[in-house]
Amino acid sequence: MLKRISIKNLALIRDAELEFSDKLNILSGETGAGKSIIVDALMLLMGGKYDKMMLSYGASNGLVEGLFVFSSQDKVKLLEEYGVEADNELIVLRKFSADGKNDIRINGRSATVKMLRSIMSHFVDICGQNEYQILGNKSEHCAILDAYLGERSAALLGKLSDKYSELNHVKKKAAELGDSEQRLQRMDMLSYQINEIESAAVHAGEEEELIEFRNRAMHVEKIKNALSSLEDALSGDGCVLDKLYDAQRNISTVASLSEAYGEIDSRVGNLAIEAEDLSHTVKALLKDVDFDESDLENAENRLAKLRSLKRKYGNLDELPEKLEKLNAEYTLLASGDEEYERLKSEEAHLLDECYSLCEKLSELRRNGAVELEHEVKKELKGLGMADAAFEVAFAALPGRDEFENSFGAKGADDVEFMLSPNPGQPLLPLIKIISGGEMSRFMLALKVITGRFGGIDTMIFDEIDTGISGKTGLEVAEKLADISRFSQVFCVTHLPQIASMADCQHYIEKTTDGYTTSTCVRKLDREGMIEEITRLSGAGGVSENARKAAEELKQWSDNYKSSLSQ
Repeated sequence: MLKRISIKNLALIRDAELEFSDKLNILSGETGAGKSIIVDALMLLMGGKYDKMMLSYGASNGLVEGLFVFSSQDKVKLLEEYGVEADNELIVLRKFSADGKNDIRINGRSATVKMLRSIMSHFVDICGQNEYQILGNKSEHCAILDAYLGERSAALLGKLSDKYSELNHVKKKAAELGDSEQRLQRMDMLSYQINEIESAAVHAGEEEELIEFRNRAMHVEKIKNALSSLEDALSGDGCVLDKLYDAQRNISTVASLSEAYGEIDSRVGNLAIEAEDLSHTVKALLKDVDFDESDLENAENRLAKLRSLKRKYGNLDELPEKLEKLNAEYTLLASGDEEYERLKSEEAHLLDECYSLCEKLSELRRNGAVELEHEVKKELKGLGMADAAFEVAFAALPGRDEFENSFGAKGADDVEFMLSPNPGQPLLPLIKIISGGEMSRFMLALKVITGRFGGIDTMIFDEIDTGISGKTGLEVAEKLADISRFSQVFCVTHLPQIASMADCQHYIEKTTDGYTTSTCVRKLDREGMIEEITRLSGAGGVSENARKAAEELKQWSDNYKSSLSQ
């Protein structure tokens, strides 16, 4: 459940901290006071989109922080899978700024909007205008039925999803292999590529060696002059070597007279040896630069060949691996007829398995739909729609021959919710017949049913009172109280009947000092709740009995909630 929320600089709310009950929490206030801001704050905690226009005017940054408490070990494991440490507490912090950026933290760990949305979908269920639109989307009806079936359909859906992925993989491999004509064309191309790489016989580091050789060949005269000059200095007439050996002979005559003279004798000897070795190296290098124009031309041609190979096949060092893959593909294609037939046989077998799973899933759904119909009608009866007829309609399952293009990872069922709100009216698709008030009650009926086993700790109802009043308002209030006994509930309302059922109520009001406008949130005590019920009834200041009626409505709610705990 959401225990506490802190809001700073969100729209007209400069600074607010709200604490909630684990049962039914009501948000009410005058139209335009800012009730939607509280919902926006909750949505941000759920991973809703942040727009910089949401930031309070003149502020550079703001935040929304929510503290959630829970006892489910499944949720602890879920958070651990996301790398979030949790000890039955979840703190979601969302900071936002004027430049449109926002920072998300879950128990101190940085998170993305996608990650936040994924995690919070296991903690909070939001029922608002968007979900009404989802109900009107026929493609979502089967998903709602599966959610109702829960674990009963989960295993089959998991198997079907795996088989569907496997089938697509086999189809892709068969398509890549192609028919015999396509294989021959591909084999011709592979043969050319294999021959080109093998005949090139590229060795590791060859390109670098050729570039170095080309650089030397282009400066051959300069290199020869430099090396010749060095060779002459080392071993020509009056060269360094002769002078070093003469010097060593002279110093050696006094080397025994002093340790310092002996060290000099040793160092001069080493110099002479090093100079002689250097002379041999220079002579060898001079022989090595004895190349002509044809050598340079051959190097340029070879470099051009290597660069052509790079353009076609990528990194030259990876050519051996590339050649191995090309040979493997060629071998596979060479036996392609046999492999293609094997893949098509496997594809047919997987299609049979998928069809069998879809049949079982469809049977499970059809049986579950009967249960759902019964439960929805029962709940609608308690919401003032006793004569409503509800049906989960199924199109005929396609036969095996038409099946391949008529199913997916979720099966082959074409499901649609049908409703007749009043006696004498035919069953029609939900979106074509349902009014705002009926949509609210139908959605509430579904939430009462799914909330019992959905494992969602918190439910948020926005605009649930759209199009309802009078006795229906009392019935909706009772249903919200029912739900709040197994899930924490938040509800934004304008109806006194619903407000009277509050276990915790916050009043949102707009204030101004003539210069700035802000929204304040005030938690109501019982006396404040009765005053708000009076205001919502519209009879405050008009009828002297308005407050008494509000007290009676509150007492009715207390009695109903007491009956739930008995």
